[in-house]
This record gives sequence, C-alpha cells and structure tokens, in this order.
Amino acid sequence: MNDTGVAAETTAPPRPEGPGVLGKPYRALSIGIVSVVLLIAFEATAVGTAMPVAARELDGVALYAFAFSGYFTTSLFGMVFSGQWADRRGPLGPLAGGISLFGAGLLLSGTASVMWLFIAGRAVQGLGGGLVIVALYVVVSRAYPERLRPAIMAAFAASWVVPSVVGPLVSGTVTEHLGWRWVFVGIPVLVVVPLALALPAIRRTAAGPVDASAPVAPFDRRRIRLALGISLGAALLQYAGQDLRWFSLLPAVLGAVVLVPAVLGLLPRGTYRAARGLPSVVLLRGVAAGSFIAAESFVPLMLVTQRGLSPTMAGLSIAVGGATWALGSYVQSRPRMEPYRTRFVAAGMVLVAASIAAAPTVLIAAVPVWIIAVAWGLGCFGMGTVIASTSVLLLRLSPPEDAGSNSAALQISDGLSNVLLLAVGGAAFAALGGGTVGAGHGPDGVSASHPAAFVAVFLPMAAVALVGAWVGTRLTERKP
Repeated sequence: MNDTGVAAETTAPPRPEGPGVLGKPYRALSIGIVSVVLLIAFEATAVGTAMPVAARELDGVALYAFAFSGYFTTSLFGMVFSGQWADRRGPLGPLAGGISLFGAGLLLSGTASVMWLFIAGRAVQGLGGGLVIVALYVVVSRAYPERLRPAIMAAFAASWVVPSVVGPLVSGTVTEHLGWRWVFVGIPVLVVVPLALALPAIRRTAAGPVDASAPVAPFDRRRIRLALGISLGAALLQYAGQDLRWFSLLPAVLGAVVLVPAVLGLLPRGTYRAARGLPSVVLLRGVAAGSFIAAESFVPLMLVTQRGLSPTMAGLSIAVGGATWALGSYVQSRPRMEPYRTRFVAAGMVLVAASIAAAPTVLIAAVPVWIIAVAWGLGCFGMGTVIASTSVLLLRLSPPEDAGSNSAALQISDGLSNVLLLAVGGAAFAALGGGTVGAGHGPDGVSASHPAAFVAVFLPMAAVALVGAWVGTRLTERKP
C-alpha cells in the first residue's frame, strides 16, 4: 500500500478470511440486492420486446423513441440525487424510494391509455432506476469488506445472463398471449420478495450517515442544478437527433451548451484528460460502455440486412455474450487476480477493440456468420472484466462519505457515453446510406448495398475501445 491509499500492483493477493457473500452475515443482503438487479435486468430486456406493440396500440409510433429517452433523461437526475441522498443519510432511503418509483412507473405505463401517459410512466421508472443503481453501489461500499466486493460485483454481472437470454422470449410470449400490458404490470409484484430480504439487512448494516455523531450536511444545491442541466441537455440532444431537420440545430446547440458544463461539474476533475486514479476509472467506464454498446446495437441489423439471418438468429448470435460477460466478471473476482487488476483491465479493452473490429468481417460473403458469435463472446468477456473492475476500483478509491457521489459519476459516464457514441455511430451510418438499409431494395426488404455504412460504425468504435486500453493503464496513482 503506498501513501496515496492505493494498492500497488505488487501487493500480494489477500487470503480469504471470514464468510463469503452467501455466508450467514451477508446471505439475506446478497440474495436481496442481487434479486433487485435480476429484476432490473429482466425489465430492461423484456420491455423492449413489448414496446413496439404498445406503441402501435396507443397510436404512438411517432413518439416511440421518447419512451426510451424519457427513461434515460430522468435516470441521470436520479443518479446524482441518489448519490447526494445516500452520502448524507445512507442508501436505505434512495433504494426503497427508487424501487417504489420503478414499480409505479411500470404500473403507469402498463395502464396508460395514450402514448404520452406511457412515456410519463417510463420517465418515472427512469427516475427510480437512477436512484436504485447508485444506492446499490453505496450498499456494497458500506456493507461488504473490500475482499468481498469483487465477488458481489460478479454476482451483479451474472444476474444479467438469464434475463438476456429468456427475457425477450418470455416477454414475446406474454405479449402474444396475454397482451403487452402484463409485461409492465406483472414485474412490480415480483419486487416484494427482494424488498423483504434486502431492506432489513440494509437497515442493520448500511443505514444512516457514515458518522452518526456528525451533523448531516445539507444537499449540495449546485450539484442538483447540474443534475437538472445534464438531464435537460441530454433530452434536447436526443430530440435533435430524432428530428433531423435544419430546425433541429437549435435544440442541439442549446443541449450542448447546457450539457457540457453540467458534465464537467459532476465528473471528477481531470476525467477528460485521463488523470491517474479515480478520474481515469470514471472515464474508462464511459469509453468501454459507449464503444461496445454503440457497436452491439448495429450487429443484429447487419446480420439481418447483409447476411439474411432472421431476427431471432441474429439475436442468438450474440446471446452467448451474456455468459462470457459473467465469466469475465467472475475471473476478476478471484483473489489471485488482484495484483494484476489494472493489467487485466487493459487486456480486456484490447479484447473489446478486437471483437468490434472483427464484426464487419462478416460483410464478406466468404466469412462464416458464426465468426460474429466467437468475436462477441470474447468481447463480452473483456467487458465483464472491465465493468466489474471499474466498480471495484471506484469503491476502493472513494472515501465512504463520497461513495454515493462518485458512484453517480461512474453511472453518468456510462449513460452519457452510450447516447453520445450511439448518436455519432448513427450519424456515420446514415451519412453512408445506412438509412436505406432494409428499405425494400431486395427480397423482403433486405439490402446488401451499403456495407460501408456498417464499417463506418464498427471501426471508429474499435478505435475508441483501443483508447480505453490506454486509459486502463492509468487507473492507479503513481508510486512516489
């Protein structure tokens, strides 16, 4: 350990001492919070399947994108507010409130009679989701010793495996036989059990401020204003991106003017120059998530339009990634890997870059389609190591009283990079004729005339991921 409080790369791996995450002191808490993540994961994968049917029935296809952007913009505010709330009064309040809002939003959307009410429900749901995700990080920071944090983060990653595979199938079956509304109104009922397990355990282990004898600091009104600014700026940019006319330049410019200073004010100082330590951890999270998700969004479209796969087969081709993502997260959680964590993260980003760069090779007819499954499996393994490790490093570098605010910064970096890199990739795709892919140029509307549009998405995202490999070498402070 050096004098900055950061473990050196040569530190010997800690020996397991005491019970694990499923040991008696942690069992109820671990099962409860992992179940919460499981339900959030299932909702994320299932709702997308039911959304098109809901939009058609509510005569709101023109407003379809706002059902997603409404969730995103309110979740950004929820993340910042949750960090403030958890740092001052503990994570119990934002977690309970977030789950309640998440369920209320699902019920509002599931019972909506018009599209705007449906979108309002998604916005309420996003606010709850933002509160929950940051509160869970603070729970991990306070309730688990450092030796158990990699394991609980691996459990969070594993919770996405089953939903990513069965979520769309279950949602599609329910939508077809019972109606899309049941996908929304059925999930809140399942929240009761995780709450019953998690909340009493959180009350015992992580409730209240870090120092109960110290006066509770008031909410930082400046950060709250910045949170509102980041939500408003993101909303304006998304609106401009969904309405590609000259008039849209105005909301785009206004969105950037509001968003940039808000982001700079909410992320750690030095984030955008990859300063060593916490700023690079936060930056890497955004670089990894944004480059990978932006690329992944175009994989099924490429397989359907360029290689003639059915949507089901295109989805299955990258489904294996859920398992390898969990495997990567598990590997990083092993104690023997601790001395090599930053090198492991950098190697993970190289895998991510290679998988993204390999994806457009299937545009060549002689390349077998199964190559994409292999490449994406390797990329997801890299992502599993990177995402879990950035969470572990963030909590290690954060004093307990700052865990909420820093966790919020990590999630903001993740979410914003997703939307910004998706916007960049989408613009490049459209500029090279991608907007006409599948517009009826061939049998069943499948066109193979715009492979360059896909290359323009994947290769820049691979380059971004390679930058992430460099950032991964800057996650700890220099030894004096």
